[in-house]
Amino acid sequence: MSQPFNHQRRRFVGLAAGTLAAVRFGNAGTADAQTKAGPAQIPAIKPGTNISLGPLKQVDAGVLNVGYAEAGPAGGPVVILLHGWPYDIHSYADVAPLLASAGYRVIIPHLRGYGTTRFRSGEAIRSGQPVAVATDIIALIDALRIEKATLGGYDWGARTANIMAALRPERCKAMVSVSGYLIGSQQAGRMPLPPKAELEWWYQFYFATERGRAGYDKYRHDFARLIWQIASPQWRFDDATFERSAAALDNPDHVDIVIHNYRWRLGLAEGEPKFDDFEKQLGQAPVISVPTITMEGDANGAPHPDASVYGKKFSGKYEHRLIKGGIGHNLPQEAPQAFAQAIVDIAEG
Repeated sequence: MSQPFNHQRRRFVGLAAGTLAAVRFGNAGTADAQTKAGPAQIPAIKPGTNISLGPLKQVDAGVLNVGYAEAGPAGGPVVILLHGWPYDIHSYADVAPLLASAGYRVIIPHLRGYGTTRFRSGEAIRSGQPVAVATDIIALIDALRIEKATLGGYDWGARTANIMAALRPERCKAMVSVSGYLIGSQQAGRMPLPPKAELEWWYQFYFATERGRAGYDKYRHDFARLIWQIASPQWRFDDATFERSAAALDNPDHVDIVIHNYRWRLGLAEGEPKFDDFEKQLGQAPVISVPTITMEGDANGAPHPDASVYGKKFSGKYEHRLIKGGIGHNLPQEAPQAFAQAIVDIAEG
């Protein structure tokens, strides 16, 4: 789940209205996203309309053989969509055809430890270090001979996009980041929080134990369903929707990746030395210059920072959008039209 830069938390919010609000930080004041016309208007779609992303492709990229879905014209501007934990590429089953119909080449990879993505060597470190995941995506666009792409993500995917935009801005045309600025560090992760805030990170402490590792391994589908329910308390997903994504968690490296990720955040696991220089840069909480729209659902039950605290972390064109109507943590799957529209607006605006 998302670990915020400043560790602030928001309470549960459940609003019934199905509207979208946008707030622009800086000197621009407030903007109404419903009246602000983007370069192209994404049509309405009922969430859950599409259940398949079609046959997956595989490509060797860096230390991985990456499984990914692709949609849209091969010559279109590229959008890379990045999923979170414990979800998978089906978070974008509705977003992908919307963007493809608008002329975009859409690529949705399984992150390391998910789905059909595999390490190319049995000796490779099964690291969940966030910068390692970001490096995977750089390797992927290198392998696909993509010079620059618009990035979109939530949860682990948003953090991955943030890190890419901070370290390799020349490869990022624009970005949509759910829950805003999510770059953290081990030093920040060691800072204690008030008890109520710590409670929201219960699973991180569980994963710090060997009992937690064994429990997650044994009950990973049950665990994922519980997280889905907590993180999106108003999302009424059915069993088929859940099982399509939960299958990706059966990857043989999944448990190792997840456990290492959360232990690394607390400083309980070492990172890879080859990333030390990158971690020094990220530890400074670098400002992101890539044009960005941040988004938040009004009923996100997962730990996440308040939008008011991270606007200044984006120095380029920037906008924040609050998506109302009981939208939770998995925003692309719960509000695909709003997410796809944000991609088009920032990519073409």
